[in-house]
Amino acid sequence: MSLWGKRDDMVVHGRDPFNAEPPRAALAGRRTTPPDAFYSRNHGPVPDLDPAAWRLTVDGLVDRPLELSLAELRDRFAEHEVAATLQCAGNRRAGLAAVRAIPGEDPWGPGATSTARWTGVRLADVLAEAKLRPEAAHVAFTAPDVSQLADPPQPYGGSIGVDKAVRPEVLLAWAMDGRPLPRVHGAPLRAVVPGWIGARSVKWLTRVSARAEPSDNYFQATAYRVLPADADPAAGGGISLGPITVNCDILRPDDGDRVPSGPTEVTGYALAGGDRTAARVDVSADGGRSWTQAALDDGDSPWTWRHWRTTLDLPRGDVVIMARAWDSAGAVQPESPVHLWNPKGYANTSWARIGLTCT
Repeated sequence: MSLWGKRDDMVVHGRDPFNAEPPRAALAGRRTTPPDAFYSRNHGPVPDLDPAAWRLTVDGLVDRPLELSLAELRDRFAEHEVAATLQCAGNRRAGLAAVRAIPGEDPWGPGATSTARWTGVRLADVLAEAKLRPEAAHVAFTAPDVSQLADPPQPYGGSIGVDKAVRPEVLLAWAMDGRPLPRVHGAPLRAVVPGWIGARSVKWLTRVSARAEPSDNYFQATAYRVLPADADPAAGGGISLGPITVNCDILRPDDGDRVPSGPTEVTGYALAGGDRTAARVDVSADGGRSWTQAALDDGDSPWTWRHWRTTLDLPRGDVVIMARAWDSAGAVQPESPVHLWNPKGYANTSWARIGLTCT
């Protein structure tokens, strides 16, 4: 086992902060992702919190500020479980970096995407107990992991709109797949915001604050924003990322594999965010001249990926397989990463591509 109990074959982009993704094959055919293969995205050292001493503060634009221990959260509020896929905003960044260099950013592949069953309490129930004021429009999350990426260094944080915060799928979670959260995944408590970029599912949560404006934390106000191609990332601005845009990738075979020619099973995942779901996946092995519609599984909830599969008759020689997903609103992935390039390498939703040698 490698760092933090992860698989030995994890693709490690950084050891401290620890950032790693599983190989494609570790995700293939799995409706949930084992903890040892679940991707890890961190911006500072993983904190070591004592669950017995830990407290969650709920404050800001509320009439009844709260300070809750983990035991009080479990005793005072109903327990809920939500199956949800988390995806890093930098997922598939390597495809954008192939268009043009993205200095200072890790070249994530398609594995910064993982699914678990999360157990905890609804954020909405906690906010109701605190008596959210009418003027509250955003809910900010604060954690103790200090990041050197911010200038000056600051703890990680972010926010979501109240309209999302009070949705029943948003949890304050203490368990994944029926077991206590691993330390690297946010123990003792984390936010889980299904359908939104993983950056908003803040780990090691210590404070929830109701606000009139979005969080002014670096990771809300400056980072995790899509900028024009010629913009300075340090200047801020751009579009703040929230709901995930429809995306898919190929998980099996892997890019660069040698496979026999003839009928070949191709599998992958598709994911859409917000209130949308992945609705269709098309796969091509002839440069997009023809497409085969893949079979999609049902997914475990509106907030999880859907795995797809199809069989293609592959000729001898070098073959490029492409896949594109459509969501339930009819939006489809764009063809080329060239038109999506941005200085931070976020939101590469272009068609998935792998190259094979067929013998």
